[in-house]
Amino acid sequence: MNSDIPAPLLDFSYRADLDILVSRWAYQPDPHELPAAYRQMCEAAVRDQARFWLQDIRRRTLNDPGTTNWLLNKFFPEMANRLGGRLYIAYLVGPALHESIVSHPGYVSAEAYDDKPFATSFFNDEGAAIRWLQIQQTDKVRT
Repeated sequence: MNSDIPAPLLDFSYRADLDILVSRWAYQPDPHELPAAYRQMCEAAVRDQARFWLQDIRRRTLNDPGTTNWLLNKFFPEMANRLGGRLYIAYLVGPALHESIVSHPGYVSAEAYDDKPFATSFFNDEGAAIRWLQIQQTDKVRT
């Protein structure tokens, strides 16, 4: 095996039984890798008409502020529009990254997204993240 070939950044799978697009990040990406990764995510979501996403970012160690701003102000609203309904993103994070995210001065809780075309929430337990997405699915008729 050639060690010069990087591992894929993202692994996607659509869980039809749960109606959830699962994306697992393999490593902490350089910010220049993110646009292509999010294009892949967009293609997968549109293909499967998936508005409920589980993003496993436990292998990531930091959030790029520029990317976060772009996600919240451009990518997520555009994806909700493309998918024809509210987008829900559950982030599965490791303890250090979770602490970094929630202690950041710009952190916004899930309730603050009530008037947005998307909602995000952070979890350190995959079962809790999936349960949150399933609860949101019960409301998908309204949104």
